[in-house]
Amino acid sequence: MLFDLEMITRFYADLPGKVARARKLAGHPLTLAEKILNAHAWNELPVQPWRRGADYVDFRPDRVAMQDATAQMALLQFIQAGKPQATVPTTVHCDHLIQARTGAAEDLREALVANKEVYDFLASASNKYGIGFWKPGAGIIHQVVLENYAFPGGMMIGTDSHTPNAGGLGMLAIGVGGADAVDVMAGMPWELKYPRLTGIHLKGSLNGWAAPKDVILKVAGILTVKGGTGAIVEYFGEGAQNISCTGKGTICNMGAEIGATASVFAFDEKMAEYLAATGRTEVADIARAVADHLRPDPEVLADPATYYDQVIEIDLNTLEPHLNGPFTPDLATPVSAMKQAAAECGWPRAVEVGLIGSCTNSSYEDMARAASVARQAGEKGLHAKAAFVVTPGSEMIRYTLDRDGILQLFRDIGGVVLANACGPCIGQWARHRSGAEDTPNTIVTSFNRNFAKRNDGNPKTHAFVASPELVTALAIAGDLTFNPATDTLINDKGEQVALDAPSGSELPPKGFACDAPGYVAPAEDGTAVEVIVRPHSDRLQLLEPFSPNHGDLKGLRLLLKAKGKCTTDHISMAGPWLRFRGHLDNISNNCFIGAINAFTGEANKVKNHLTGEYAEVPATARAYKEKDIGSIVVGDENYGEGSSREHAAMEPRHLGVRAVLVRSFARIHETNLKKQGVLALTFDDPQDYDKIREDDVIDILGLDNFAPESPLTVVLRHSDGSTETFRANHSYNETQIRWYRAGSALNLIRSGQC
Repeated sequence: MLFDLEMITRFYADLPGKVARARKLAGHPLTLAEKILNAHAWNELPVQPWRRGADYVDFRPDRVAMQDATAQMALLQFIQAGKPQATVPTTVHCDHLIQARTGAAEDLREALVANKEVYDFLASASNKYGIGFWKPGAGIIHQVVLENYAFPGGMMIGTDSHTPNAGGLGMLAIGVGGADAVDVMAGMPWELKYPRLTGIHLKGSLNGWAAPKDVILKVAGILTVKGGTGAIVEYFGEGAQNISCTGKGTICNMGAEIGATASVFAFDEKMAEYLAATGRTEVADIARAVADHLRPDPEVLADPATYYDQVIEIDLNTLEPHLNGPFTPDLATPVSAMKQAAAECGWPRAVEVGLIGSCTNSSYEDMARAASVARQAGEKGLHAKAAFVVTPGSEMIRYTLDRDGILQLFRDIGGVVLANACGPCIGQWARHRSGAEDTPNTIVTSFNRNFAKRNDGNPKTHAFVASPELVTALAIAGDLTFNPATDTLINDKGEQVALDAPSGSELPPKGFACDAPGYVAPAEDGTAVEVIVRPHSDRLQLLEPFSPNHGDLKGLRLLLKAKGKCTTDHISMAGPWLRFRGHLDNISNNCFIGAINAFTGEANKVKNHLTGEYAEVPATARAYKEKDIGSIVVGDENYGEGSSREHAAMEPRHLGVRAVLVRSFARIHETNLKKQGVLALTFDDPQDYDKIREDDVIDILGLDNFAPESPLTVVLRHSDGSTETFRANHSYNETQIRWYRAGSALNLIRSGQC
């Protein structure tokens, strides 16, 4: 299928002129990211160039993509906005709600029954509002987008943090919350603080066991989970051109793990080949005609330090395979150092499960290289000592892999092929363990995230992230410390055998094939289409507008002071809670249940100041709300990192949380809080975090004169009668202050005031 050719053709026709005007305004050569950003400005370019990391800018994305877990709330908000149809190309992808239990066919059948109400809602809403619908089993959103929609130089927003996967095809793709998606679908500009630029110069070529995944695992180790915050990461150099298009996608996908706004590669022949292989030769041809505008200017490549805010060099010739984890995706360990690291840290060496696939690593090349390792195992008398699980990225990938015998190679070593869905990567995994559930254990995955309880709900599961080929080798060895480049294994004849370096085609030699991709086009006129939400459903709930915000916040009770890492998984867990993603009140029962209380060191146990007793967080918040008492949450560094789920902002808002005060925010979550009318603040002095006491009553003053770059005042009224006062900062601009006063951005849209 070929989508949006007219729109893409029009974009490329206008691109040279837009880039020329942007270059003239800047007065210097441009990076690729600058070209794409300027080409998508909502209005005419300003008199002065936008300041990186300072100016808020309105953009005009080319399209919107949503996965089923986030699309529910996004579409409920779109319905509330009162617009007749999405004004930009938009798609919904049903990939999150299929639970992995026994295998693809049975798991999909069960999901279709269990989630029928949600799927019917998404399908009918898509049909009514002009949105393309990808059915359950069609594939994971980011793989499907890469195969069908991404194009070099384009801009897309998606309601999933790994939307930047499309950067592998030269697209500036950015993860957002559903409220941002609603803005764009409603025909409004999308606002973003103009990003800083990080350049990563790749030299040489990958070889041996090193894979594209190891590039981003290395980068994550360098930059950490917050090192990319507020920045676009742009890859360049001969090494970039030597990596396949889908390999580039893997690297861009995991840019979310360093907090990057997006990651992107320049257009090259690898991308053109992939476009042609996926039925988009016309797009490849017109992209070639404007290729100079889909790459950094030559002067940038000659002197990158002058044009990027930060430059990192990585030599692919010497890059070693990595394992990142456990419990955080930026703890990077070269495979040669794992034996020592595991011993020093006490990590369980026995690998219980190896899992390959996911939105990050489920391309044909990924699976072919992993299959070459599986083939060797069979030929050399080896069998997988760990359980082995395979998740194809799309129905096109699955069909092609099956045709080419690749899936059978995985089955031959005991592999189980799951549905074309997210599954274990996002906690949709009914894991079967023979050991005690609370015992420390190790799994290795080719996924992207590995926070505690992320995959199987067990806080003692040590999850390590690696390339699919390394995961396959470790599953065969059953040992976390096995280095396939140097170590040997004992086969069923008692012989010592070694695994050769993996190999595999970037694209299928016989071409891609698929008999039922799973796409459903919307009605040309959806006026008569009815979207039905049952009044007493426990899965779907029509939204009520949040109340406007007026004046200073006084008498706030401390709901939670979170200690250490507080991701969106901690604030709003996935896994079994995914079934309530369309029902705000029901899913709010998971609010903050994973966050660690700084005063007790426990999760989901906070002091209810109405009773003096300790209780669960959601119940305590509801008790305050019932008494019309506002509450506040205090957090640590990089608060809200992880998934883009806006439920982590909507749930606190629904439960009466009026403000969140932290040392620093992750980008998407801060925006989500602003969109939902929660006051998002940072400590002027990070040490003031330590002043917050469990029994404090808190005032936030200065909101009567709420203005950009004007700090607010926080007053702590301690239980001993003393008070402390300090400053809190914010990053609100005039528009965002209007969101706050209205009660939410959606309230403004519905009122027609923006």
